[in-house]
Amino acid sequence: MEATLLFTTLFVLIGISVPIGITLGLASAICFFFTTNIPMTFLAQKSFTGLDAFPFLAIPFFILAGSLMCSGGISRRLVNLAESLVGFIAGGLAMVTVLACMFFAAISGSGPATVSAIGSFMIPAMKERKYDGSFAAAITAAAGTIGVIIPPSIPFVIYCVVAQVSIGDMFIAGVVPGVIIGVSLIVLSYFIAKKKGYAASADPLSFRKVASCFKEAIWALFVPVIILGGIYGGIFTPTEAAVVAVIYSIIIGKYVYKELDNRQIFECLKSTALINGALEYLIGFSMAFAQYLSLAHIPAAIGAWLTSFSSNPYVILTLINILLLILGCFLDNIAAVLILTPILLPVVKSLGVDPIHFGLIISFNLAIGFITPPYGINLFVASTISGENIESISRSILPVIATLVGCLMLFTYFPVFSTGLVHLLH
Repeated sequence: MEATLLFTTLFVLIGISVPIGITLGLASAICFFFTTNIPMTFLAQKSFTGLDAFPFLAIPFFILAGSLMCSGGISRRLVNLAESLVGFIAGGLAMVTVLACMFFAAISGSGPATVSAIGSFMIPAMKERKYDGSFAAAITAAAGTIGVIIPPSIPFVIYCVVAQVSIGDMFIAGVVPGVIIGVSLIVLSYFIAKKKGYAASADPLSFRKVASCFKEAIWALFVPVIILGGIYGGIFTPTEAAVVAVIYSIIIGKYVYKELDNRQIFECLKSTALINGALEYLIGFSMAFAQYLSLAHIPAAIGAWLTSFSSNPYVILTLINILLLILGCFLDNIAAVLILTPILLPVVKSLGVDPIHFGLIISFNLAIGFITPPYGINLFVASTISGENIESISRSILPVIATLVGCLMLFTYFPVFSTGLVHLLH
C-alpha cells in the first residue's frame, strides 16, 4: 500500500508538471501523514539535516568554475585546439564538436552547459559549411552528454553522497567511458559525413598549428589534471578541489587570458546562486523521500520483485537499463539520481554489483535522457542555438542514440571499463 500511494502520488504530480522538488516534498508529506504516526516535523528535519554533508559544497563550486571558464574565453580555445587536431578529416567540424565537448566536459561537469558553451560556436559553423542543421544540433546535443561522464561531474557527486561511495573513485571511473563515448561519436560522425558528403573543415594537419593551439589552451587543459591529480595525490578532497578550480578559473580568465572582468564574475556568481538554490531545495526533499523509502521497506520489495525474474545480475541490470532509459525521457538527470539511487542500489548490491559500476550505469542511462524527447534538455538547448525544431533534431538523433545505447551495453556487461582504472590506481 505504501509503495502504491508513494509512486501514484509521485507520477501524478510529475504528470501535471509540478516542479520536481515540490513533487518529492508533497509525495513524502502525503505518505508520512497517511501511512505512519511520525510527526510531520520529521519531514522538515530530514530535509534540512540531509543537506548537512560536506561533499555537497562541491556542487556550487563546480557549477561556478564551469561558468567562469565559459566566460573567460576557454570555450573558443578548446574549439580551436580540437579543430587543429581533427578538422582536416571528412566531417571534421562534427568531430571538432565532439572533441571540444570532451575537453569542456572536464571543466563544466554539466551536460546542458557543455552544449551551450560549445554549440554556440560549432552549430553555426557547421551550418555555414552546409551541414544539415538538424544533424549539427543532434551531434552537439549528444556530445553534451559527455559532460556528466568525464570528471568532474555534478550527478556523480550527488550519486556518491546518496550512495555513500568515494567521489574520487567515481570521478576516475568516468574517464575511460567518457573517452569511449567521445570516440564512438567521432566514428559515427565520420561515417555520416562520408554518406552525406560533408567536407573537411580545415587545412591539412599541421604540427605547428596544433602546437600553437595547444599552447593557447593548455591552461584550460590543466583543470582536470589539477582536480584529479590533487584528489588522488592526497592534496585535497573533491570538495576542496572544486574551490581550487574556482580560484584557478578566476586567475586564468582574468589575468592570463584577460577576458574575464568583474561584471562577468558577478553574473557567474548570480547564475550559480540561482541554480544551486533550486538544486539544494531538490536535494533536501529527496533526503526525506529516501528516508520514507527506507522506513516503508520499498527498496526491499522492489528488489524481491526484480529478482523474481532472475538471479543473474546481468539480467537484472538489463531490466534496470530499460527502466532508466524510459524514466530518463521524463525525469531530470539529477532528480532521477536522487529518487532512484535509494531504490535500486540495495538491489544491485545484493547481487554483487560494485556501487561504482552502478553509479556509471545510472548516470549514463539518465544522460541519454538528455537527448530523448519529450524532456531532452540538451535537445532544447541545441534547438534554441540552431533554430531547428525538436522534431527534425529528433529524427537526426536516432543513430546517435543507438550508438550511445551500444556504449551503455558495453559498460553494463564489462565492468572493467568503469572500475578497471579505479582498481589499478588503488
